[in-house]
Amino acid sequence: MNRLIDVFDGWGGYQTSLVHAIAPMTSDQLAWKPSDKVRSVGELARHIAMGRINWFVRMKAPGSADLAKRIEKWDFDPHGNGYIIEKALAVDRDPAALVGWLESTWGMIDQTLRAWTVDDLNLTYRHVFRGEAYDVTRQWTIWRIMAHDIHHGGQIARILAEQGIEAFELRGLGGHIVSPKKAATEA
Repeated sequence: MNRLIDVFDGWGGYQTSLVHAIAPMTSDQLAWKPSDKVRSVGELARHIAMGRINWFVRMKAPGSADLAKRIEKWDFDPHGNGYIIEKALAVDRDPAALVGWLESTWGMIDQTLRAWTVDDLNLTYRHVFRGEAYDVTRQWTIWRIMAHDIHHGGQIARILAEQGIEAFELRGLGGHIVSPKKAATEA
């Protein structure tokens, strides 16, 4: 098990459960918020997709530069770090557009996980945050984005529940839809 696609087995299933939850939603369901202090499901789905780009482009992951070119509005901090201006991408009420971004960004992740091996996880890139320079590993970044997906996917599941929307894979199974290998039966 040397390829990252094997190490991170199951993440693709979580992606599928996010897409299955978002795809059938209406514009009103995507925009609904339990309070003004939280993001809507549509805003969260957009944030998941854009967060993937923000971080994968920093480590020059396969396919990340092409996705970054599709983003028209960026903000840059004094250290040259780019941040997508998410609100400028008005897709948070369009289920097809959100699914398209989730699938495009998953394609970038999948391509990366298939191209890189465990040996690639310790490779670093320089990132300056709040004036401090860090040598960030690919391992740290990949874990950060997987945790980001799961965290915000949990928020989506909660808001769906508050709206009475089932989304069984994401809510009932926690997005964990990849089954383990079945046990061999003895002959």
